[in-house]
Amino acid sequence: MRSNRNLFGIASLTFGVMLFSTQDAIIKSISHDHAVTLAMAIRCIVALPLLLILVHFECGIAKLRSPLFWALVMRGGILLVAYTTYYMALPALPLAEAIALFFAAPIIVTILSVPMLGEKVSGQSWAAIALGFIGVLVILQPGTALFNPAALFSLVSAATYALAMIIARRLGVSEPATVMAFYQNAVYFLGAIFIAGFFSIAGIDQLGHPSLDFLVRSWAWPNNYDLFLMGICGAIAAVAMSLLTNAYRMADANLVTVFEYTGMFWAPLWGFLFFSEIPRWTTLTGLGLILVAGLISVKLAAAKPSQSGQAPSTAR
Repeated sequence: MRSNRNLFGIASLTFGVMLFSTQDAIIKSISHDHAVTLAMAIRCIVALPLLLILVHFECGIAKLRSPLFWALVMRGGILLVAYTTYYMALPALPLAEAIALFFAAPIIVTILSVPMLGEKVSGQSWAAIALGFIGVLVILQPGTALFNPAALFSLVSAATYALAMIIARRLGVSEPATVMAFYQNAVYFLGAIFIAGFFSIAGIDQLGHPSLDFLVRSWAWPNNYDLFLMGICGAIAAVAMSLLTNAYRMADANLVTVFEYTGMFWAPLWGFLFFSEIPRWTTLTGLGLILVAGLISVKLAAAKPSQSGQAPSTAR
């Protein structure tokens, strides 16, 4: 029975990660015509009723009146920064490169767990962290003509996402995953409107870089096809988050966490199929180093008791 639950958990998580990877391809496809804030707002509107249904069945709508309201809002604000910077990297970077850098997040979680959670990190873990950051440097190629400043957006995203996951470890003791997802969605929506309104009032709609233009571009009503794509992102987010939540409920967290890294294999595929992107050898090498470092970190984490019972997810 336990073996079956683990298999179902692995299948659920793998499918959820695949769905999230398609969302990245969708966002990239509209990034040269629309604003990231518009895409986020429409995604949030579509996801809202789906999240309410999930909250209802998991713990009841009344659970949304949480005594940890401000902590949930703060986490949502951090994730707003994380996801906005992640999406800003997509217009200027190949999918494989953007996602490989984002997957440094679990390694950063290990670093932050020392000052924020008081956890002890072994010498082997520090070696894995060093290996992961070598992979990051291989991808970034700082100081060379191959360096793309937009890659820094992916790194900022990874760092802020890691911080949010540390907070989730504490909140997860009392707050259901669907409640955290609901607050996250609400803060996205309000944040997107605020950011768009700020740049509109300031009269800024172009800054001359694809990543920055994706942020400041004025809202324009999308055609039916683009509107459908933005809306489907909301459905993807709600369904995929449910799949990942169920995966960690059904299976051993330290087992299914390894399969988060399947996202690294979908990104080059979508990049090639939809955008004719062929990853550079430096991207593939760095991706491999980050993957090995992440797997080592997961293995070492599995060898010690978990404080929350749930490993951090890199789901977007």
